Amino acid sequence: MATYTLTVNGKQHTVNVQPGTPLLWVLRDAIGLTGTKFGCGEGLCGCCTVIIDGEATKSCVTTVEKVLNQKITTIEGLSADRSHPVQRAWIEEEVPQCGYCQPGHIMTAAALLAQNHNPTDADIDAAMSDVLCRCGTHQRVRRAIHRAAKEVNVR
Repeated sequence: MATYTLTVNGKQHTVNVQPGTPLLWVLRDAIGLTGTKFGCGEGLCGCCTVIIDGEATKSCVTTVEKVLNQKITTIEGLSADRSHPVQRAWIEEEVPQCGYCQPGHIMTAAALLAQNHNPTDADIDAAMSDVLCRCGTHQRVRRAIHRAAKEVNVR
């Protein structure tokens, strides 16, 4: 075991885990933040996406050592009361069906809008292609991101 200190959702967390432990399991098992989901474990489905220093990052293939001294944001840290523009747009557009991939979608969308306040459909499709949704809510995802972008541009 090794001791690591991580900054997650603005707070310092000291964890004792095996070197090479994926960030996903550190978040879920060592810190207790279970909003980030396990999907494939190979970085292919995007369910485990978190934001690290502003970039959408798949936590299942990112080891704990790679995120030291970086700012990690999980779905729990996006907002305490669902007030983030992406979260509100997701609710207003009724995006989720089964909901399993939604943390990955929301975090990917939040990272996109932080970098691009006025994404085109092509920008959205490119960013969101990293998150697999078996329910097929892609059109609602796109509408929600456009809705959130309008709010981001007003702020």
